[in-house]
Amino acid sequence: MRNAMKAFQFLPVVPLFLGLILGSALAQSTALTGERVKDLASVAGVRSNQLVGYGIVVGLNGTGDGNVAATLQSIQSMVSRFGLNIDAASLSAKNAAAVMVTAELPAFYKPGQRLDISVAALGKASSLVGGTLLMTPLVGADNETYAMAQGNLAVGGLGVSGANGSKTTVNIPTAGRIPGGASVERTVATPFETMPALLLNLNTPDFTTALRLTQAIDAVMGPGTASAIDASTVQVNAPKDLNQRVGFMSAIQDIRVDTAAPPARVIVNSRTGTIVIGEGVRLSPAAVSHGSMTVKITEGATVTPGTPAVVGEAGIVAPTPATVTPTSQIDIKQDPAKMFLFAPGVLLSDIVNAVNSVGASPSDLVAILDALKQAGSLRAELIII
Repeated sequence: MRNAMKAFQFLPVVPLFLGLILGSALAQSTALTGERVKDLASVAGVRSNQLVGYGIVVGLNGTGDGNVAATLQSIQSMVSRFGLNIDAASLSAKNAAAVMVTAELPAFYKPGQRLDISVAALGKASSLVGGTLLMTPLVGADNETYAMAQGNLAVGGLGVSGANGSKTTVNIPTAGRIPGGASVERTVATPFETMPALLLNLNTPDFTTALRLTQAIDAVMGPGTASAIDASTVQVNAPKDLNQRVGFMSAIQDIRVDTAAPPARVIVNSRTGTIVIGEGVRLSPAAVSHGSMTVKITEGATVTPGTPAVVGEAGIVAPTPATVTPTSQIDIKQDPAKMFLFAPGVLLSDIVNAVNSVGASPSDLVAILDALKQAGSLRAELIII
């Protein structure tokens, strides 16, 4: 009896001990500054999965696919399940449309849980307003069914056309959503339960951040708990018991880490003229001259009239034709060039103020930055997208 009582009293010790550790970890992590681990990294293998399906939307007000063969065949196949034998040529898809259905299946979702789905027209349908999606299986990359979708569409677009061919469209009437429109039928297995050690993958690989993450975990959970594999992955030794593993990862994700400074980059979108200059961009000594030149060429002609025919003592003198002499006038107008000098170790604010002071347009700024990079003065990575 005493042994049984001792065993009974011993069972709660491990969870209680783990709770004390986790509570201490949370207290220490909240006192730190920096980013949470859950915002910096994800657990390897714990991710969402894409689902896709082909379905039919019915109940449209004459805005369906019409005589599209694929839609007619789909309707024929659907009604045949209810014992109806109908020729596809006798059907009309005026009030129906073939659609593609997509959804994201989050990790750990169990059968019976609901998913939001997106529905988009596949054929000639001009609008899905008022439509109802019929039961559609959603499959994964392995072609297995993981969810079933059905429901009434919520469409935010509107399309109106007149008898004379005029048409007005607001937003996109051929796409919609069904909140909670799919029911999960199968769970996707994850390695979270079986992996001997969990792997944390950084959202932005960086050696310094990986090292600081390892040190932060060891400082809270004890030395040797984490080890950096590379710039992207940190391995964490986790408890084998699932209940303890969940609590352990909960504490790990709330640990705060001081991330490394991002690399110095200048991002240029040449299509939109958007330029983003990151922190840490520096310039070595350089002088930049910025100005504009306008060249105007005016073409003209000078006409010299010819002489008429003349009758003289020597006979008739033939007339001479008129002479056309082309003339060109070139006017060059150059605005005064503005020059600014970058001293050693110039900061981001200095670069922005100097460029703005000369009134450079986005295209001019791209040329200036590219020239500074080619000259070796720009101490940053120049990325043009």
